[in-house]
Amino acid sequence: MLELRPNCECCDRDLPPHSGEARICTFECTFCADCAETRFHGVCPNCEGDLVARPIRPDSKLHRFPASLRRVNKAHTACARPPPPGSGRDGWSVTL
Repeated sequence: MLELRPNCECCDRDLPPHSGEARICTFECTFCADCAETRFHGVCPNCEGDLVARPIRPDSKLHRFPASLRRVNKAHTACARPPPPGSGRDGWSVTL
């Protein structure tokens, strides 16, 4: 079962279980759509697998199978740089 991590491991943006902005790889590394596309070009920086839209767990299943509360942040080189121009990411912060 997917862990449904609560944040982007690059910019620490909140990604609640119902978010359509979450992207994951086969190892469940989790990124927001902005970081996945503008920083990593759809490729996971950890395992080099594809970053795809994370499935949304139905609300009726979240009580029995809750999303993870464990926040993951990693010091990827691309995360330390300001976001690319036009990415729409202002005021972001990274927890290293």
